[in-house]
Amino acid sequence: MELDKMDENDWKYHGEGNKSLVVSHVQHARVLRLLKYSTEDDENSHKTTEQAFRHIQNIVDYSKNVMKPLLGEKFVHNGEAVKLPIDFVRQLSLKVQRERPESRCDKVMDTFSGCALCLPNLTQLSSCCCFGQHRPPLCIEIKPKCGFLPSSRHVTKEIKSKVCRFCMHQHFKLASGKWKRLSRYCPLDLFSGNKQRMYLAIKHLIEEPQNNFKIFKGGECIYSCKDDADVLQDLDELAQHLRPYFLPSGSLINGHQASKVVLNELIQVLMSALLSSWDCPRTVEPRKTHLPEGRVTCEASILHRDLLWNGNHCLPKDCVLAKILGTQMHDNLDIEGLNPLFRRVEQHLQDFPKERSRLQIDGPYDESFLEKVQNCPAEDDGSIEYAVGKVSCLRTTWFSWTLCVVFNRLDQNLEIQPAKPRFSYSVSILDLDPKPYDSIPHQSRLDAKILNYYLRSTQPNHQEVDNLELTNPGLFLGRDREDCTLVFHPV
Repeated sequence: MELDKMDENDWKYHGEGNKSLVVSHVQHARVLRLLKYSTEDDENSHKTTEQAFRHIQNIVDYSKNVMKPLLGEKFVHNGEAVKLPIDFVRQLSLKVQRERPESRCDKVMDTFSGCALCLPNLTQLSSCCCFGQHRPPLCIEIKPKCGFLPSSRHVTKEIKSKVCRFCMHQHFKLASGKWKRLSRYCPLDLFSGNKQRMYLAIKHLIEEPQNNFKIFKGGECIYSCKDDADVLQDLDELAQHLRPYFLPSGSLINGHQASKVVLNELIQVLMSALLSSWDCPRTVEPRKTHLPEGRVTCEASILHRDLLWNGNHCLPKDCVLAKILGTQMHDNLDIEGLNPLFRRVEQHLQDFPKERSRLQIDGPYDESFLEKVQNCPAEDDGSIEYAVGKVSCLRTTWFSWTLCVVFNRLDQNLEIQPAKPRFSYSVSILDLDPKPYDSIPHQSRLDAKILNYYLRSTQPNHQEVDNLELTNPGLFLGRDREDCTLVFHPV
């Protein structure tokens, strides 16, 4: 990428989150992540180039030196901080403004510093993986959220050990007008390792994607949240996009039946990718991570109690879900135990402001920072080092990460067994930025609001999924079909 020859017409709007906007190159598999700020945030919107570059470099260092060792080299891509021509950034901002969702326009792109994070475009497979393929790759983005129930002694309400945060938060978001419908997705079902529960978790994400599920084809978003749309129509439309990947060109299956078959195949491929154990040869039985008893079932899940409690609940040790869950479960305090430690740190910094640098509150995120995270004592000894270590550690376990699964079907002439579909694919974890240190009080207040609203408004009720799905699990797990073969390709 020649920084002195940047042309805004070579880039297009890709998407955005709360703190950054992403554009992708129209020809090369590259994206730029640019910071954005509230129009009222004078302090951040006028950061110097050096300050903005340091902020982005911190994101790179955090991914490289903290998250890569925790989650694995295969799944994390740290990118690089770059300085762009200011004129290019300003013209780019004008170009993408008309493509931005209205709900995101309360913030503006940083057009002052010229700094950005350059990353591979993970919605595409690398060119070496696409030989002989004539279809654009598919990319599925999932925000899986927290995959376990807290068991911390600091938890004050018993309901938190029975109902997961995501399911409680759904009721709060519905009441506040954030969404018009409840999602039936429960993260504990996805992380369970039980194929029936995982299947229904992904099915529920597809039915009500909110901002937790997106599908890209050739880098273009073809399916995401449409809160006021006809969901059934959306699914039929989605199945038309996906049909060439999962049904033979001469297939006589049409209409709604074809949609069901195609979406079933999509879920099968996703489950296979999420459960693949990369470090084990196919001839070796993968090692299993058995999940803690009592922390893998949510009473708000709509699944039948027998399906929740019976069957296998473990993940292959080296699969991406096991890596994520293992990192999440460093949290043995919950936000209720973390907030008092944050207040201890804040008080210490008020008394000794020069300690902020020594304690690495704002980085640098290097090997010594990771060592501090990993070597934090198990029990609170009252020290400031313990408080800083725990707060730093649990910043790595917050639950806004994104799973990115990219795959494409290999053409028939490349298949050894033409009747058995084969896919090339890769799996990545995105959105691994260090969470702001001072956001812990906000998270604590939000946690209390979610909990109190849920307790006031409802108690978990055990609804049942469709009888057809429960009495005929082979129908939706596809037990009568040949499993697909996935061929892993690193990015």
